[in-house]
Amino acid sequence: MLGCSQKGTTVVPFLLNSIYPTSYILLNSPMTTLERIDQDFKTTMKTRDEFGLSVLRLVRTALKNKQIELGHELSEEEALAVLKTMVKQYQDALSDFQAASRQDLVEKQQKEIDLIVAYLPAKLPAEEIEKIVAEAVKGFGPNDTGKAMGAAMKAVDGRADGNEVRAIVQRLISG
Repeated sequence: MLGCSQKGTTVVPFLLNSIYPTSYILLNSPMTTLERIDQDFKTTMKTRDEFGLSVLRLVRTALKNKQIELGHELSEEEALAVLKTMVKQYQDALSDFQAASRQDLVEKQQKEIDLIVAYLPAKLPAEEIEKIVAEAVKGFGPNDTGKAMGAAMKAVDGRADGNEVRAIVQRLISG
């Protein structure tokens, strides 16, 4: 990686934080989710955005806890899985707040979800999900819903909501 010969690419050292030694990144290369979160954390500290800082602290803590649990640096997929779990938990809390008619907490929770979702890959359009799921569930009968769901979820690879995929799978294998 350090011997990169791409034209216009510069290698520079940077300090991730006080725990990690100096690492190297390629300028003009795509940033990982962890790098984006760290960069945005620094930016929110400089701009004194208390809300964003609070949410990013929670995100960084969740990522660090997962890293400690696994005993190694998180891969991109593992980091995205942590973020997806956080969004799911926050959506559950959001529905609880809506049921309790707590509009103040609903608005705050929705803003937090929106901020975390910004770090996740873009969701697939409905037509694309339909094509992927249709291809994945070919050959499954009405009694194979569980197997069809497994194949469909593996095919969309986290780029679609499970409820949306389930509805498509049920419609395709039943009719």
